[in-house]
Amino acid sequence: MSHISRRAQGLGNAASRRTVLAAALLGASALVPLAAQAADVKKYPERPVRVVVGFSAGGTTDVVARIMAKELTAELGQSFVIDNKPGAGSNIATEQVARAEPDGYTLLFVAVTSAINQTLYPKVRFDLVKDFAPVALGAKVPNVLVVNPSVPVKNVQELIAYAKANPDKVSYASSGSGTSIHMAGELFKLRTGLKTQHIPYKGSAPALTDLMAGQVQFMFDNMPSSWPHVMNGKLKALAVTTSKRSPTAPDLPTMEESGIKPFDVSSWFGLIAPAGTPPEVVNKLNAAMNKAFDKPEVKEAYAKLGAVSEKNTPEQFGVFIKSEVASWAPVVKSSGATVD
Repeated sequence: MSHISRRAQGLGNAASRRTVLAAALLGASALVPLAAQAADVKKYPERPVRVVVGFSAGGTTDVVARIMAKELTAELGQSFVIDNKPGAGSNIATEQVARAEPDGYTLLFVAVTSAINQTLYPKVRFDLVKDFAPVALGAKVPNVLVVNPSVPVKNVQELIAYAKANPDKVSYASSGSGTSIHMAGELFKLRTGLKTQHIPYKGSAPALTDLMAGQVQFMFDNMPSSWPHVMNGKLKALAVTTSKRSPTAPDLPTMEESGIKPFDVSSWFGLIAPAGTPPEVVNKLNAAMNKAFDKPEVKEAYAKLGAVSEKNTPEQFGVFIKSEVASWAPVVKSSGATVD
Protein backbone atom coordinates (compact mmCIF):
# COMPACT_ATOMS: atom_id res chain seq x y z
CA MET A 1 0.00 0.00 0.00
CA SER A 2 1.40 3.46 -0.93
CA HIS A 3 2.17 6.20 1.58
CA ILE A 4 -0.71 8.27 0.14
CA SER A 5 -3.17 5.35 0.41
CA ARG A 6 -2.20 4.65 4.02
CA ARG A 7 -2.58 8.34 4.85
CA ALA A 8 -5.99 8.45 3.17
CA GLN A 9 -7.07 5.37 5.08
CA GLY A 10 -5.94 6.97 8.32
CA LEU A 11 -7.92 10.10 7.56
CA GLY A 12 -10.93 7.99 6.68
CA ASN A 13 -10.70 6.07 9.95
CA ALA A 14 -10.38 9.33 11.88
CA ALA A 15 -13.42 10.76 10.13
CA SER A 16 -15.34 7.60 10.85
CA ARG A 17 -14.41 7.78 14.53
CA ARG A 18 -15.50 11.41 14.68
CA THR A 19 -18.83 10.49 13.05
CA VAL A 20 -19.42 7.69 15.57
CA LEU A 21 -18.48 9.99 18.46
CA ALA A 22 -20.77 12.73 17.20
CA ALA A 23 -23.63 10.24 16.84
CA ALA A 24 -23.00 8.96 20.36
CA LEU A 25 -22.99 12.47 21.77
CA LEU A 26 -26.18 13.31 19.86
CA GLY A 27 -27.82 10.17 21.15
CA ALA A 28 -26.77 10.97 24.70
CA SER A 29 -28.13 14.50 24.42
CA ALA A 30 -31.41 13.15 23.08
CA LEU A 31 -31.75 10.91 26.11
CA VAL A 32 -31.53 13.84 28.51
CA PRO A 33 -34.94 15.38 27.63
CA LEU A 34 -36.53 11.92 27.64
CA ALA A 35 -35.16 11.25 31.11
CA ALA A 36 -36.26 14.69 32.23
CA GLN A 37 -39.71 14.08 30.75
CA ALA A 38 -39.99 10.78 32.63
CA ALA A 39 -39.04 12.56 35.85
CA ASP A 40 -41.57 15.32 35.15
CA VAL A 41 -44.33 12.77 34.59
CA LYS A 42 -43.62 11.14 37.94
CA LYS A 43 -43.73 14.54 39.66
CA TYR A 44 -46.87 15.70 37.80
CA PRO A 45 -48.36 18.15 38.48
CA GLU A 46 -45.53 20.56 39.33
CA ARG A 47 -47.46 23.72 38.57
CA PRO A 48 -51.12 24.83 38.30
CA VAL A 49 -53.27 23.01 35.73
CA ARG A 50 -55.77 24.82 33.51
CA VAL A 51 -59.15 23.12 33.07
CA VAL A 52 -61.00 24.72 30.16
CA VAL A 53 -64.82 24.74 30.20
CA GLY A 54 -66.64 25.64 27.00
CA PHE A 55 -69.59 27.25 28.77
CA SER A 56 -70.21 30.23 31.02
CA ALA A 57 -69.85 30.02 34.78
CA GLY A 58 -72.88 28.75 36.67
CA GLY A 59 -74.11 26.16 34.16
CA THR A 60 -74.20 22.44 34.95
CA THR A 61 -70.95 21.74 33.07
CA ASP A 62 -69.19 24.48 35.01
CA VAL A 63 -70.61 23.36 38.35
CA VAL A 64 -69.50 19.73 37.88
CA ALA A 65 -66.10 20.87 36.58
CA ARG A 66 -65.55 22.99 39.70
CA ILE A 67 -66.46 20.08 41.98
CA MET A 68 -63.88 17.90 40.23
CA ALA A 69 -61.25 20.67 40.08
CA LYS A 70 -61.52 21.11 43.83
CA GLU A 71 -61.01 17.39 44.40
CA LEU A 72 -58.07 17.18 41.97
CA THR A 73 -56.45 20.14 43.73
CA ALA A 74 -56.81 18.45 47.11
CA GLU A 75 -55.59 15.06 45.88
CA LEU A 76 -52.68 16.11 43.64
CA GLY A 77 -51.38 19.13 45.54
CA GLN A 78 -51.55 21.73 42.75
CA SER A 79 -54.30 24.15 41.76
CA PHE A 80 -56.66 23.00 39.02
CA VAL A 81 -57.99 26.32 37.74
CA ILE A 82 -61.25 26.58 35.78
CA ASP A 83 -60.99 28.71 32.62
CA ASN A 84 -64.42 29.42 31.08
CA LYS A 85 -64.22 29.81 27.28
CA PRO A 86 -67.81 29.90 26.00
CA GLY A 87 -68.63 30.22 22.32
CA ALA A 88 -69.78 28.24 19.27
CA GLY A 89 -71.51 25.63 21.42
CA SER A 90 -68.23 24.91 23.25
CA ASN A 91 -66.30 24.39 19.98
CA ILE A 92 -63.89 27.26 20.66
CA ALA A 93 -62.73 25.66 23.91
CA THR A 94 -62.61 22.17 22.40
CA GLU A 95 -60.50 23.27 19.43
CA GLN A 96 -58.15 25.21 21.69
CA VAL A 97 -57.44 22.23 23.94
CA ALA A 98 -57.11 19.84 20.99
CA ARG A 99 -54.11 21.91 19.86
CA ALA A 100 -52.58 22.48 23.28
CA GLU A 101 -49.29 20.97 24.41
CA PRO A 102 -50.01 17.37 25.49
CA ASP A 103 -48.27 17.73 28.84
CA GLY A 104 -51.23 17.48 31.19
CA TYR A 105 -51.32 21.18 32.04
CA THR A 106 -54.20 22.08 29.70
CA LEU A 107 -57.31 19.91 30.04
CA LEU A 108 -60.91 20.14 28.85
CA PHE A 109 -64.02 19.42 30.87
CA VAL A 110 -66.10 18.16 27.99
CA ALA A 111 -69.87 17.76 27.75
CA VAL A 112 -72.25 15.77 25.57
CA THR A 113 -72.54 18.92 23.41
CA SER A 114 -69.17 18.16 21.81
CA ALA A 115 -70.35 14.71 20.72
CA ILE A 116 -73.42 16.30 19.11
CA ASN A 117 -71.36 19.10 17.53
CA GLN A 118 -69.24 16.54 15.69
CA THR A 119 -72.20 16.10 13.32
CA LEU A 120 -74.07 19.37 13.89
CA TYR A 121 -71.19 21.53 12.61
CA PRO A 122 -70.12 20.47 9.09
CA LYS A 123 -66.83 22.39 9.41
CA VAL A 124 -65.91 21.45 12.99
CA ARG A 125 -62.12 21.56 13.41
CA PHE A 126 -61.60 18.77 15.89
CA ASP A 127 -62.19 15.04 16.11
CA LEU A 128 -63.47 14.18 19.56
CA VAL A 129 -62.27 10.59 19.20
CA LYS A 130 -58.86 11.08 17.56
CA ASP A 131 -57.67 14.44 18.93
CA PHE A 132 -58.05 13.68 22.63
CA ALA A 133 -56.92 11.31 25.35
CA PRO A 134 -59.93 10.37 27.52
CA VAL A 135 -59.31 10.71 31.27
CA ALA A 136 -62.56 9.94 33.10
CA LEU A 137 -66.32 10.31 32.83
CA GLY A 138 -67.16 12.75 35.60
CA ALA A 139 -70.95 12.67 35.86
CA LYS A 140 -74.23 12.01 34.13
CA VAL A 141 -77.23 14.25 34.67
CA PRO A 142 -80.63 12.99 33.49
CA ASN A 143 -82.92 15.03 31.35
CA VAL A 144 -86.53 15.00 32.45
CA LEU A 145 -89.62 15.22 30.26
CA VAL A 146 -91.76 18.01 31.71
CA VAL A 147 -95.11 19.39 30.56
CA ASN A 148 -97.22 22.39 31.40
CA PRO A 149 -99.79 21.31 34.04
CA SER A 150 -102.62 22.40 31.73
CA VAL A 151 -101.74 19.64 29.25
CA PRO A 152 -104.26 16.86 30.06
CA VAL A 153 -101.81 13.96 30.31
CA LYS A 154 -100.45 11.85 33.18
CA ASN A 155 -97.75 9.84 31.42
CA VAL A 156 -95.64 9.59 28.25
CA GLN A 157 -98.09 7.46 26.28
CA GLU A 158 -100.91 9.91 26.99
CA LEU A 159 -98.67 12.76 25.78
CA ILE A 160 -97.99 10.89 22.53
CA ALA A 161 -101.72 10.28 22.00
CA TYR A 162 -102.57 13.90 22.80
CA ALA A 163 -99.86 15.25 20.47
CA LYS A 164 -101.04 13.02 17.60
CA ALA A 165 -104.64 14.09 18.16
CA ASN A 166 -103.70 17.80 18.39
CA PRO A 167 -100.72 18.28 16.05
CA ASP A 168 -101.31 22.02 15.72
CA LYS A 169 -101.58 22.60 19.47
CA VAL A 170 -98.42 20.88 20.69
CA SER A 171 -94.88 22.21 20.44
CA TYR A 172 -91.77 21.62 22.50
CA ALA A 173 -89.08 23.96 23.76
CA SER A 174 -85.33 23.62 23.95
CA SER A 175 -82.38 25.65 25.17
CA GLY A 176 -81.24 26.10 21.56
CA SER A 177 -80.88 24.25 18.28
CA GLY A 178 -78.38 21.42 18.48
CA THR A 179 -78.28 21.23 22.27
CA SER A 180 -78.73 17.92 24.07
CA ILE A 181 -82.15 19.17 25.17
CA HIS A 182 -83.15 19.74 21.55
CA MET A 183 -81.72 16.39 20.46
CA ALA A 184 -83.64 14.56 23.19
CA GLY A 185 -86.80 16.03 21.71
CA GLU A 186 -85.77 14.98 18.22
CA LEU A 187 -85.04 11.45 19.43
CA PHE A 188 -88.52 11.39 20.98
CA LYS A 189 -90.02 12.39 17.62
CA LEU A 190 -87.88 9.81 15.82
CA ARG A 191 -88.99 6.99 18.14
CA THR A 192 -92.70 7.92 18.12
CA GLY A 193 -93.33 9.45 14.69
CA LEU A 194 -94.58 12.71 16.19
CA LYS A 195 -94.57 15.85 14.02
CA THR A 196 -94.51 18.40 16.83
CA GLN A 197 -92.85 21.77 16.25
CA HIS A 198 -89.53 22.63 17.89
CA ILE A 199 -89.24 26.09 19.46
CA PRO A 200 -85.60 26.95 20.29
CA TYR A 201 -84.68 29.47 22.98
CA LYS A 202 -81.43 31.08 24.09
CA GLY A 203 -80.99 28.91 27.15
CA SER A 204 -83.12 26.80 29.48
CA ALA A 205 -84.34 29.72 31.61
CA PRO A 206 -86.40 31.50 28.91
CA ALA A 207 -87.60 28.14 27.58
CA LEU A 208 -88.87 27.14 31.02
CA THR A 209 -90.52 30.53 31.46
CA ASP A 210 -92.58 30.05 28.31
CA LEU A 211 -93.29 26.43 29.18
CA MET A 212 -94.73 27.45 32.55
CA ALA A 213 -96.71 30.20 30.82
CA GLY A 214 -98.25 27.69 28.41
CA GLN A 215 -96.61 29.09 25.25
CA VAL A 216 -95.16 25.64 24.58
CA GLN A 217 -96.39 22.30 25.89
CA PHE A 218 -93.40 20.15 26.79
CA MET A 219 -89.63 20.06 27.07
CA PHE A 220 -86.76 17.70 27.80
CA ASP A 221 -84.74 19.71 30.31
CA ASN A 222 -81.72 19.05 32.52
CA MET A 223 -83.06 17.90 35.87
CA PRO A 224 -81.20 20.52 37.99
CA SER A 225 -82.93 23.47 36.31
CA SER A 226 -86.45 22.03 35.95
CA TRP A 227 -86.86 19.98 39.11
CA PRO A 228 -87.53 22.92 41.47
CA HIS A 229 -90.46 23.90 39.21
CA VAL A 230 -91.77 20.35 39.36
CA MET A 231 -91.58 20.39 43.14
CA ASN A 232 -93.55 23.64 43.40
CA GLY A 233 -96.22 22.44 40.96
CA LYS A 234 -95.45 24.77 38.09
CA LEU A 235 -94.42 21.85 35.87
CA LYS A 236 -95.45 18.20 35.66
CA ALA A 237 -92.76 15.53 35.20
CA LEU A 238 -93.55 12.46 33.10
CA ALA A 239 -90.26 10.55 32.82
CA VAL A 240 -86.48 10.70 33.05
CA THR A 241 -84.44 10.06 29.93
CA THR A 242 -81.76 7.78 31.38
CA SER A 243 -81.95 3.97 31.26
CA LYS A 244 -82.16 3.88 35.08
CA ARG A 245 -84.37 5.88 37.41
CA SER A 246 -82.88 8.95 39.07
CA PRO A 247 -82.09 8.88 42.80
CA THR A 248 -83.52 12.40 42.90
CA ALA A 249 -86.92 11.11 41.71
CA PRO A 250 -87.04 7.35 42.31
CA ASP A 251 -90.78 7.15 41.65
CA LEU A 252 -90.51 8.74 38.21
CA PRO A 253 -90.36 6.15 35.39
CA THR A 254 -87.77 6.16 32.64
CA MET A 255 -88.65 6.74 28.99
CA GLU A 256 -87.90 3.09 28.29
CA GLU A 257 -90.22 1.99 31.09
CA SER A 258 -92.78 4.25 29.43
CA GLY A 259 -92.52 2.25 26.21
CA ILE A 260 -90.03 4.35 24.20
CA LYS A 261 -87.09 2.09 23.33
CA PRO A 262 -84.20 2.52 23.01
CA PHE A 263 -83.99 5.82 24.87
CA ASP A 264 -80.98 6.53 27.06
CA VAL A 265 -80.12 10.23 27.06
CA SER A 266 -78.17 12.18 29.63
CA SER A 267 -76.15 15.31 29.83
CA TRP A 268 -72.72 13.92 30.62
CA PHE A 269 -69.46 15.59 31.56
CA GLY A 270 -65.90 14.35 31.77
CA LEU A 271 -62.23 15.21 31.65
CA ILE A 272 -60.14 14.83 28.49
CA ALA A 273 -56.62 15.86 27.50
CA PRO A 274 -54.91 16.53 24.16
CA ALA A 275 -53.92 13.37 22.28
CA GLY A 276 -50.38 12.34 23.13
CA THR A 277 -50.63 13.21 26.82
CA PRO A 278 -48.44 10.68 28.71
CA PRO A 279 -50.46 7.67 29.95
CA GLU A 280 -48.93 8.11 33.41
CA VAL A 281 -50.49 11.59 33.62
CA VAL A 282 -53.84 10.36 32.35
CA ASN A 283 -53.88 7.48 34.83
CA LYS A 284 -52.96 9.75 37.74
CA LEU A 285 -55.83 12.11 36.90
CA ASN A 286 -58.22 9.18 36.44
CA ALA A 287 -57.30 7.70 39.82
CA ALA A 288 -57.83 11.05 41.55
CA MET A 289 -61.30 11.48 40.01
CA ASN A 290 -62.36 7.93 40.86
CA LYS A 291 -61.25 8.49 44.42
CA ALA A 292 -63.36 11.64 44.61
CA PHE A 293 -66.53 9.75 43.67
CA ASP A 294 -66.39 7.91 47.00
CA LYS A 295 -66.29 11.07 49.12
CA PRO A 296 -69.52 11.92 50.99
CA GLU A 297 -69.23 15.62 50.15
CA VAL A 298 -68.98 14.85 46.43
CA LYS A 299 -71.95 12.48 46.61
CA GLU A 300 -73.95 15.17 48.38
CA ALA A 301 -73.02 17.83 45.82
CA TYR A 302 -73.94 15.47 42.97
CA ALA A 303 -77.25 14.59 44.61
CA LYS A 304 -78.23 18.26 44.60
CA LEU A 305 -77.67 18.29 40.84
CA GLY A 306 -79.46 15.01 40.24
CA ALA A 307 -76.10 13.79 38.95
CA VAL A 308 -74.70 10.27 39.17
CA SER A 309 -71.18 8.96 38.79
CA GLU A 310 -69.42 5.64 38.64
CA LYS A 311 -65.77 4.67 38.60
CA ASN A 312 -64.38 4.20 35.11
CA THR A 313 -61.10 3.81 33.25
CA PRO A 314 -59.74 6.04 30.47
CA GLU A 315 -60.39 3.17 28.05
CA GLN A 316 -64.01 2.86 29.15
CA PHE A 317 -64.53 6.60 28.82
CA GLY A 318 -63.00 6.47 25.33
CA VAL A 319 -65.45 3.76 24.27
CA PHE A 320 -68.29 5.83 25.72
CA ILE A 321 -67.27 8.97 23.81
CA LYS A 322 -67.01 7.03 20.57
CA SER A 323 -70.47 5.54 21.08
CA GLU A 324 -71.98 8.96 21.87
CA VAL A 325 -70.57 10.52 18.69
CA ALA A 326 -71.94 7.60 16.65
CA SER A 327 -75.37 7.47 18.31
CA TRP A 328 -76.10 11.20 18.06
CA ALA A 329 -75.13 11.46 14.37
CA PRO A 330 -78.37 9.96 12.96
CA VAL A 331 -80.50 11.99 15.37
CA VAL A 332 -78.82 15.23 14.29
CA LYS A 333 -79.23 14.31 10.62
CA SER A 334 -82.88 13.38 11.12
CA SER A 335 -83.57 16.72 12.80
CA GLY A 336 -82.13 18.63 9.86
CA ALA A 337 -80.30 20.89 12.31
CA THR A 338 -76.96 22.29 11.17
CA VAL A 339 -74.70 25.16 12.20
CA ASP A 340 -72.04 26.71 9.95
